[in-house]
This record gives sequence, structure tokens and C-alpha cells, in this order.
Amino acid sequence: MYDVILLVEEELSVPDAERVVELYANAPEELSLHVIIPCEDARAQVQDSLATLAGTEIYGIAAERHAIASDEEALKAQEEAQRAIDAQATAALDRSIERLRSLGRHADGQITRGRPVDELVEQLKRVNGQEVVVLTRPHIVAEFFHVDWSAQARRHLGVPVLHLLEQHQDSPLEPGH
Repeated sequence: MYDVILLVEEELSVPDAERVVELYANAPEELSLHVIIPCEDARAQVQDSLATLAGTEIYGIAAERHAIASDEEALKAQEEAQRAIDAQATAALDRSIERLRSLGRHADGQITRGRPVDELVEQLKRVNGQEVVVLTRPHIVAEFFHVDWSAQARRHLGVPVLHLLEQHQDSPLEPGH
């Protein structure tokens, strides 16, 4: 089995799924694709929001009207937000996996709230992966300073890392446009 880990920034589009499968059309072994989709950590978002609200007093804005009544209420809001975020990411993952499977490839995957590159490293170890594909939107500044996911992965992994830019249905880069 030739295991390839796909770290995707958002749901794998049909053109991207086709492109990935096409890359490995002549793989010498059976191909297994492992998709990782990062999702937000609601706790971090809530903490950032509360810090922002607390900081509004510096600018004379009344933060009291935005205050949460209790720690229990804050925890409940955080849990609800995380469930919604996880559900959205899981649905995107499921659709991505189904697209790859519909093209005749074995595929599985997971969502992660942790640092995407850390999860990539762990997944590579778990499946004894031979290659990594990172699919993202263009991030010019991060790429320039080599802090984007693919550059980080290259520093942490001893396998080939390919960085592809996502193509969407309405992308001018898509063939035929």
C-alpha cells in the first residue's frame, strides 16, 4: 500500500480530487489517501473574543453589554460553538473522502483542532506514509517567509511534500476557462 497524506485547508473540490487521483494514476502499488482537515478550536476563539471585549474599555466602549453572565454560560457557548465547528468540518471531510472514493481510490480522514502540521506528522507515523500533499489557497506572505504548511512539513518530515493550490469550480485556473 502506498500511503499519501493530504492536508487540505478546506473541503476537497471535485477538480482537486481529480487532480490528486491523476497524480497517482501510475502508482506502483495500491494507493491509500488519508485526508486531514483542520478546524477551529472554539475555546481559543472564545478566549480571543473575551480578550477583545475586555480590551474595548481602553477605547471607551462599554464591554458590559457584551459580557457573559457566568463561567457556566461561557462554557456552554464554547461547547455549542465547537459542536457546530466540528459538524461543519466533519461534513466537509466526508464529502472530500466520498469524492476520492468515487474516483476509485481508498480514502479515509480526520479533522483536527490541533496544529495542522503536528497532526500531519502524527498521521504520517500512524500509517507509515510515503508522501504528503498540501492543498491550500495561495498564502503569498507565508510562502515568502517559508512558514506555510508545506514549508513546515518539509522541515519536519523525511518524505516528499507537494504543495498544490486549490482549484474551485469557478476558478479561472480550471481547464476550459
